[in-house]
Amino acid sequence: MPLSVVIVSYRVPELLLACLTSLVPQLLDGDEVVVVDNAGDDGTASLVRSAFPSVRLVSPGVNSGFGAGCNLGAAGAAGDLILLLNPDTVVHPGALAALRDVARRRPEAELWGGRTVSVNGALDPRSCWGLPTLWSRTCFALGLSALFRGSAVFDPESLGSWARDTEREVGMVTGCLLLITRSLWDRLGGFDERFFMYGEDTDLNLRARRLGARPRVTPTAVVTHVVGASSGRVDKRVLLLRGQVTLARTHRRRAASAYEVGALRLGVLLRATPGLLRSHSVVDGESSTSVKTSWTGAWRRRAEWLRGY
Repeated sequence: MPLSVVIVSYRVPELLLACLTSLVPQLLDGDEVVVVDNAGDDGTASLVRSAFPSVRLVSPGVNSGFGAGCNLGAAGAAGDLILLLNPDTVVHPGALAALRDVARRRPEAELWGGRTVSVNGALDPRSCWGLPTLWSRTCFALGLSALFRGSAVFDPESLGSWARDTEREVGMVTGCLLLITRSLWDRLGGFDERFFMYGEDTDLNLRARRLGARPRVTPTAVVTHVVGASSGRVDKRVLLLRGQVTLARTHRRRAASAYEVGALRLGVLLRATPGLLRSHSVVDGESSTSVKTSWTGAWRRRAEWLRGY
């Protein structure tokens, strides 16, 4: 089936070129690449046109966010399959073939992902997650997900010690590498554009599951992912929390939603408090000081993220 790759880029021209360099040789006849340039003024468009003239460029003229950008790129896409891909990824050889293969073998999933690794080759588990539950939010609120990081019981969204090295159904596939059928995308209406950035992929997976989809990942579709290349540490934390608050208010009944937002608030306060949760020290190779600073910054900006999107 023809494949349309949609990439939303914001001020990462060098990373985007590296992504396209790894991606384009893997395309088959009938495939296409659509790049949505959400910046428009940093030279990305001219670089892409020069190096990859076959890539279709869309310039909305304003940064409307990741979800809206994906919707715009997919709107004119012709493929029976749509692959959402972050610009700060390098697609390993054979990854597109592996995604096509799992889509052919397991069509009932309707939504597929792969395996992400960090720049040093270590596993980055964030290609997929377990879905948020009231229990997982309780573990966050009490600090259990930090104290027992990677525990299947106390950090359930991490999916435990599974190294993403076997094919299986998952709660959700993240938007950095997400293959979806065109028919399901159209039935869902794409991403909910209220989510500026972060949370839109969880929302999409939740709505897809209600229609019968069973998201699935394959370990043989591998990309290197430079996480968060388009956002600063505290800004990213705030955006993530805004997405989580919006998810709670969208997908929970009133009492459960209030509980979940309260749990998020308590969990952030706990992590921002000096001297607490020292075991929550290293994320993506950062120091304990930098991680604590990001939580402190998020707590100071709590009025912003508690509004949601």
